[in-house]
Amino acid sequence: MNKPKYHIFVCTSSRPNGQQKGFCHTKAAVELVSGFMEEIEERGLGGEVFVSNTGCFGLCEKGPIVVVYPDNVWYGSVTAGDVEAIMDEHIEGGSPVKRLEL
Repeated sequence: MNKPKYHIFVCTSSRPNGQQKGFCHTKAAVELVSGFMEEIEERGLGGEVFVSNTGCFGLCEKGPIVVVYPDNVWYGSVTAGDVEAIMDEHIEGGSPVKRLEL
């Protein structure tokens, strides 16, 4: 298995019992995961960029939270409209999206 160049983590408020409840979940975070997956596929970045849903990062008031590794960049209040900007500016352009950074 190749290691990805980037790994995008999206809080979907997943719980150990499999339930999804919480702030990020109510703010359409599951759709963010789908949006990132679609953008990764459309851009042909499947081997370079992975996306995973996560449990709580503890910053609920700033959710949905998206974290990009290995850069350790944390984004807050991410919407579906921000997915393309993160992909364009950060993942493909190499510069974090300043207006979303925490």
